[in-house]
Amino acid sequence: MINLDIADNIAEVTLNAPEKMNALDENAVTELGQAYTDAAEAGVRALLLRGEGRGFCAGRDISNVDPANDDAYNYLNNIVTPVLRQMAEFPAPTFAAVQGACLGVGLGLAIATDVVYVANNAKIGSPFANLGATLDSGGHALFTERLGAHRTLDLIYTAELMSGQDAVQQGLFSRSVDDEELLEFTRKRVTKAAQGATGAFMASRDLVAAIRDQRIGLWESVQQENLVQGQLCSTADYAEGFAAFQEKRKPEFSGELLDN
Repeated sequence: MINLDIADNIAEVTLNAPEKMNALDENAVTELGQAYTDAAEAGVRALLLRGEGRGFCAGRDISNVDPANDDAYNYLNNIVTPVLRQMAEFPAPTFAAVQGACLGVGLGLAIATDVVYVANNAKIGSPFANLGATLDSGGHALFTERLGAHRTLDLIYTAELMSGQDAVQQGLFSRSVDDEELLEFTRKRVTKAAQGATGAFMASRDLVAAIRDQRIGLWESVQQENLVQGQLCSTADYAEGFAAFQEKRKPEFSGELLDN
């Protein structure tokens, strides 16, 4: 149910089970991880994740799960979480186009993506009150950080869902667009990113992650910026960017990465 298409230095990963709103069982999550591995090995310079049909991803596929024998910990900790971390560490900018349902593990896929554009019809929140379960896949961290404790628990207790427009207005994701424009809107920005200086983009992503996860402060982040800018000075893309500016032309970046 996971399709991978690669062209023009761009990987497009599609969740392709629209009949079940792209809900993911264990095999599908494993397929998703393999798609990201294959895309990384192909050396793409940007990646787009999308869902086929009316919904992005309705979460875990529980249609055949027997709650008496369910091992949710194994599914989440040993199958889902490693793939989410793999997605977050993909060596190029990643984008998601989110329409319809984006719940549970589906929300986790969005959280693990660099830039998320949502359709106005997107449905985002915590439906787990109706299942006797709790929000997972990073949802607590995202909601608490962006919405605060009170709004997070309101969403959890009531199981009410936000529209894509509301989610963006409340700071969850980047931009909301009309439903029918979402894919074209996202593809244009993925194409632009694939032509950019990938090493500089990844340096910024690492710094943003350090600010978010390690809570580094202003002056430590400034020091990190200074260090990475110094490293970028020695790259061909840095030289090309300056040359293009001085020659009043569009730069042609190679997308080289900094050595770790």
